[in-house]
Amino acid sequence: MGKKPKIAIIGAGASGCFVAIQLFDAFSGNVSIEIFERSKEPLAKLRVSGGGRCNVTHQLFDPEQLSLRYPRGQKELRWAFETFQPKDTIDWFAKRGVTLKAEADGRMFPTTDKSETIIDCFLNELKKNKIPIHFEQGLVGIYKTEKDSESFRLLWEGGKEEFFDAIVLATGSNRKVWSMVEKLGHSIVNPVPSLFTLTLENTDLMELTGLVVPNAELKILPKGRPQKGPILITHWGLSGPCALRLSAWEARTLFDANYRVELSVNWVGGESTQFVEDQFLKKKETSPSEKITQDPNWKLPSRFFEWILKESEIQANKRYSDLSKPEIRNISLNLTQKKLQMVAKGVFKEEFVTAGGVNRKEIQFQTMESKVCKGLYFVGEVIDVDGITGGFNFQNAWTTSVIAAQGLRKTFVI
Repeated sequence: MGKKPKIAIIGAGASGCFVAIQLFDAFSGNVSIEIFERSKEPLAKLRVSGGGRCNVTHQLFDPEQLSLRYPRGQKELRWAFETFQPKDTIDWFAKRGVTLKAEADGRMFPTTDKSETIIDCFLNELKKNKIPIHFEQGLVGIYKTEKDSESFRLLWEGGKEEFFDAIVLATGSNRKVWSMVEKLGHSIVNPVPSLFTLTLENTDLMELTGLVVPNAELKILPKGRPQKGPILITHWGLSGPCALRLSAWEARTLFDANYRVELSVNWVGGESTQFVEDQFLKKKETSPSEKITQDPNWKLPSRFFEWILKESEIQANKRYSDLSKPEIRNISLNLTQKKLQMVAKGVFKEEFVTAGGVNRKEIQFQTMESKVCKGLYFVGEVIDVDGITGGFNFQNAWTTSVIAAQGLRKTFVI
């Protein structure tokens, strides 16, 4: 039996802790694993995920459909999910006494609705396997040595240095680490924010703060890719799944425009202007004495429909018989093509996702090993991979961690 491989994991976030646990199991414990974390606590991002409930994954079990939830990384994750996908995530936690539940929109949380449940699960596994986390470790440099074994030298703040056989980078969006990776021969895709709310130019729409329009469609003008889903109106603009999806898919477009773009909102789920216009004309013929109301299929909040009438300069108590064709055209346009001006990027709770990172072309996704620096592995958001909101970014962390552990096991013959 050969010497135990000595592996350093940089970062004690979700992917860092999970890959450590996976490595211990892959090597049946015959491995030396150490985790290094620059802050004072582990799993900080996991703690705040899902409003403190931890959105662990998503109830979407088809690898192809699952991969389509990633604005960057679709092609690579399509096949990665054949190895480890949400079903496997659910099973992994279940074997450790943690049951996950799915909500109506497919997001999955622990049944306790507490992120501490997931954190405790990870920390208990690390403790059981005697895997240490070294806190407040400021990494200064990663250097490749000429040795066959212990081929990496890590330099820490204060001058301390250590040698390892392999390195797993699980540092998320860390520009300092990306700079070190560049010195090892990698290229970095310029990081820009993803998953954020949309701040609008001042409009009385914000007076409806807290209202949810359940089935909207949102796009950047003139030729943006439409995104569908619920929109939450906030005191600064737009949030909710639809707005967050737009921020992910259009992350680079929005960055390049300095977050100043014109948006078009279809509040009725993509129905055409002509269809909506025909609906009003039909009501004018069949129910002329009725007061103007929204189509029940639209399921718009009543206060919101009142706002639409106001925007269309139509009195709220007006009857269908009194609607002129220009008024019908105006209300139809406001329902299907409402123009709003975005002026800034907001925040999405305390979570942060970045579009960008280590170039995917320089990583072997069958093992997560670098193609340009043997022995260097990448997991999670340190790579130029990101998903929309809904548990997809954590699933990327779990999947790439499992593949990295399997890849490392194949590298070392013990």
